[in-house]
Amino acid sequence: MIFKRLFDFMVALMALVVLSPLFMVICLIILLDAGVPVFFLQQRVGRYSTKFNIFKFRTMKPDSELSGQLTVGNRDNRITRSGFWLRKYKLDELPQLINVIKGDMSLVGPRPEVPKYVALYDKDQIKVLNVRPGITDNASLEFIDENEILSRSEDPERTYIDDVMPQKLVINLKYIDHHNMMTDIRILWRTCMKIIRR
Repeated sequence: MIFKRLFDFMVALMALVVLSPLFMVICLIILLDAGVPVFFLQQRVGRYSTKFNIFKFRTMKPDSELSGQLTVGNRDNRITRSGFWLRKYKLDELPQLINVIKGDMSLVGPRPEVPKYVALYDKDQIKVLNVRPGITDNASLEFIDENEILSRSEDPERTYIDDVMPQKLVINLKYIDHHNMMTDIRILWRTCMKIIRR
């Protein structure tokens, strides 16, 4: 676990340095398109049920969470013009490298959920909180078009709670039981390839 933490820290730090010009370009685009703030912070539940603020580039109009925490399709009318492209290529997730450096998250691990949905976990599902959440994982790759799936539902939140979330948790629990550094590296590679193909 110490090696995984060291690996996460070093890779996240190097990525932030290398990607800093891209960060500045994205910040400028957001400012010109949607104004301030550039970043969006949302409370998530991390390892051992510790709550933390996850960092993202802002892709939605201010106060969008008041009408629901789920995003329904990439054409959700709450999403800004720049936000559509940031979401399409997962660039909005890049600031989570800050969370990795802080120790809130890992590069690879179950995606952190909002408290509202964690409260619905059963005694087996809650085991996903025994590890640090991650920027990417097998469940995220399996449901990379989750927003579009929800956009086709008459009741997106019910579909998420009853169908999508349980499937993702099964995948996450399987990861927890069998993960190692090679598994993480493969997931990181698959994530990069999926984003490039988009």
